[in-house]
Amino acid sequence: MVFSTLTDTIERGVTGLGSAVSETFFEPVIRLGVTGLSRSGKTVFITSLVANLLDRGRMPQFQAAATGALQSAYLQPQPDDTVPRFDFETSLAQMTGRNPTWPESTRAISELRVSLRVQPQGFLGALSRPRTVHLDIVDYPGEWLLDLALLDKTYAEWSADILVRLRTRPGAEAFLAALEAADPAAKLAEPDAQALARAYTQALHAARAAGYSDCTPGRFILPGELEGSPVLTFAPLPPGPYPRGALGREFERRFEAYKREVAKPFFRDHFSRIDRQIVLIDALGALHAGPGAVEDLRATMQDILSAFRPGANSWLSAVLGRRVERILFAATKADHLHHSQHPQLTAIMEALVRDARRRADFAGAETGAMSIAALRTTVEETRVHEGRSLDLVRGTLLETGKQAAFFAGELPKDPNQVLGPARDGETSWLDGDYAAMRFAPARISLAPGEGPPHIRLDRAAEFLLGDRLR
Repeated sequence: MVFSTLTDTIERGVTGLGSAVSETFFEPVIRLGVTGLSRSGKTVFITSLVANLLDRGRMPQFQAAATGALQSAYLQPQPDDTVPRFDFETSLAQMTGRNPTWPESTRAISELRVSLRVQPQGFLGALSRPRTVHLDIVDYPGEWLLDLALLDKTYAEWSADILVRLRTRPGAEAFLAALEAADPAAKLAEPDAQALARAYTQALHAARAAGYSDCTPGRFILPGELEGSPVLTFAPLPPGPYPRGALGREFERRFEAYKREVAKPFFRDHFSRIDRQIVLIDALGALHAGPGAVEDLRATMQDILSAFRPGANSWLSAVLGRRVERILFAATKADHLHHSQHPQLTAIMEALVRDARRRADFAGAETGAMSIAALRTTVEETRVHEGRSLDLVRGTLLETGKQAAFFAGELPKDPNQVLGPARDGETSWLDGDYAAMRFAPARISLAPGEGPPHIRLDRAAEFLLGDRLR
């Protein structure tokens, strides 16, 4: 085991050195990781970003585009032959077609390469020829990122944490009843193991549907080709010890196999090569779900940040080698609010990830937070209701196809009015609820040279890429 780990580390080091030399002296590569928990808009973000890099008419805050330094952008075959290609063309056609629809959400890792032709600026830039910078966008489910927190836990520790959480979450009743009826010390019977694993998976899906973020293991939500395999057939159990051959002992073995065969390879083979990262967060969805979901999201952000800055004693620090240079936390669906409330949404976003950001800032990473909409689906209007002016957004409802004006609720200027009740375990907001609406993509007509309409996508691109394109 030690020899194998050492060999893998040396091999990755040699490969990384070769890549570094190639990037330094030939055509540099920026590997941008795009992740977020379910319904945060990863597919839409990547599609709109790429479309707006190819046609930059809506990117005034992206300096390389605004100054003309970015002369052209074009798609190229991705360098990783074993990773599925992100289906940009299909997603763009769905978002911008005659009857626009939302594209399929992220279910596995994928990749896309956009090559950027850049003319260096300034006095020396005038004497230089244009250069090519490759942007490799890596799309992966945020649920997989949460698995990092499992790697330093034993099965007993993980089970204890999960069982405490499940007792306060909706939708876990069936699993808790099945757990009560099970005998973890009894001899393993595979049908019983499968039934418990199914019930636990259903509890995770229910928690996610209710707005909760921390639903581990991540592959239980998005199993892919592993669906039905023993490595995904376990569930949390009360503390043992359990005899050899017992259900509890087998679940412990499968938990360790999951860490070894599923979680670690993802971090080793894919995550270790990312140097810029955006984490998309559906903060409005958490607000709508209530204080419990907001507190769960805050804790989840801390777990996610640990993936970007492994401690000196972590096995991951040797595996990752280089560290992510810039991390952007972006609250999505800003178009669901009038622009007058965007500062409040950004302030809540910053407060949600404050502890996590401090860790990264201390370790040298540059971090940022903002509110964005990768594809704008609404228009703004103001109405007078009961003598009061309300700033609204209008869009097409996804469920009915009808136009509707929408007011999400007045977000507080002080984010502690949201985070305080969440930390205190309140079951509902004291000053009313925050509404949520699902809008369909709006019909759009793109002029030549324009990408899809958005909110602050250009500022996000500037933060993530701008310094490498000067």
